Amino acid sequence: MPSVHFVYPPSPLFQRGEDRCQSNISASTATTVRACNDLGAGAAVLRNLGYAVSVKDYQTESLTTADLLNDLNGVDVLFVSTTNATIFDDLKIVRTVKAKFPKLVVILKGAIFFDPEDALVARLDLIAVDYLIGGESDFIIGALMTAHYHGGAYPDGILYKKDEQWLKTDFSKWHEDLDALPFPARDLMNNALYVRPDTQEPQATISTSRGCPARCLFCLTPHISGRKLRLRSPESIYAEMKECFDKYKIRNFFFKSDTFTYDKNWTIRLCDLISQSDLKGKIAWVANSRVNPIDFETLQKMKQAGCWLVAFGFESGSPDTLQKARKGTTVEQNLAAAKMAKKAGLKIYGFYLVGFPWETKEHLRQTADLMKKINADFVELHLAAPFYGTELHDLAKRDGLIDETVLGKDYFNAPTIGTNFLSIKELQAFRKKTLLKYHLRPSYILKKLAQGAFHPRVLKNYARFGFKLLADCLKRSA
Repeated sequence: MPSVHFVYPPSPLFQRGEDRCQSNISASTATTVRACNDLGAGAAVLRNLGYAVSVKDYQTESLTTADLLNDLNGVDVLFVSTTNATIFDDLKIVRTVKAKFPKLVVILKGAIFFDPEDALVARLDLIAVDYLIGGESDFIIGALMTAHYHGGAYPDGILYKKDEQWLKTDFSKWHEDLDALPFPARDLMNNALYVRPDTQEPQATISTSRGCPARCLFCLTPHISGRKLRLRSPESIYAEMKECFDKYKIRNFFFKSDTFTYDKNWTIRLCDLISQSDLKGKIAWVANSRVNPIDFETLQKMKQAGCWLVAFGFESGSPDTLQKARKGTTVEQNLAAAKMAKKAGLKIYGFYLVGFPWETKEHLRQTADLMKKINADFVELHLAAPFYGTELHDLAKRDGLIDETVLGKDYFNAPTIGTNFLSIKELQAFRKKTLLKYHLRPSYILKKLAQGAFHPRVLKNYARFGFKLLADCLKRSA
């Protein structure tokens, strides 16, 4: 059977497996790179079909293109996970690879290829690429390999070449049975690379659901995963946790879900299953949540089951922005969710966005004020990125705010040329100033010192993230 090598190519650190986020780890405040589950999942699928498979995260291991080339001897297929920010660099590497291994089949996977505009595909030098996967690669890869090697129809969710033209299959369907997928092939993944930010202990990422019913105009999820919430069974999730704990000695987990608490009954079922198992008290985990729907009972159950942190997309302190962005939440709900989480004993990671086309200095001020009121344990302030496929992209394009060269290394620092009222430099300066003021507050520093007083490793990592933030802000202002 053919040999398939699944890779994150050499590059700076980005969340490559997070099609929704794709954030720049180096420019983030307190984030570590997450496990390469998209690679491990594809490898598990193909291994079950008899293929020889391997997995390597070149970016996180700080390896080079030369290392990649050395690993490709005897490989038949190269699977590359890409992002909006790294696409040009990744394509350059792929061209280098193809020049040395002209018979190698190259597959690129990324959200950028989900039902893309013809103009976008035409902008990219894809001469060295054979297939593009924009759909759910773990459901697609097996059928794609079968079609390539044995003929037959191509699966939905891809682009393929015919007579030097790129053709699309259907991008309108999603797979319902997430339990049907095998667990990622963690025996092929370097699990020690992926750690919990505060303790630096190994942390596994476990996908719990796909899709989101919300209608946020900036989010990729409805575009690439659909508006229907598709849930794994609590039993399947628990079984994967148990495998990680027993086989790989991993006790920290990130539950990857666009909205972990949307279905209260499901969330409580999972929490009860964990709380009544022999993992109770031995594991710790984090999850994302909307601020609506959420309630204190659910947060209590999460805490009892080992959750130590909940990440909320507060997004904005401006009622106008929350309404126009169709977030479906209010400033009051932001404050209430944070209050309930704190009461339940959970730490909070707050995510905020600025730079929407309509935003002025007043919108930004309101967001900075909300950040201080909520006083989350960790915060990130991103510039709103107009991903292809989102309504925000259409708005930014309509208003002439998108620079056509936006794809590439600076995508998260300068995703647009600004808003209709503020320049990109003003947005960048606001982000830097706001993050510095937030983290340099005496009360915040004292809180971190208190949290780390009896945990030297945690205190050390808090200090490391603080110095990293300071250095990054000073570098960007130089």
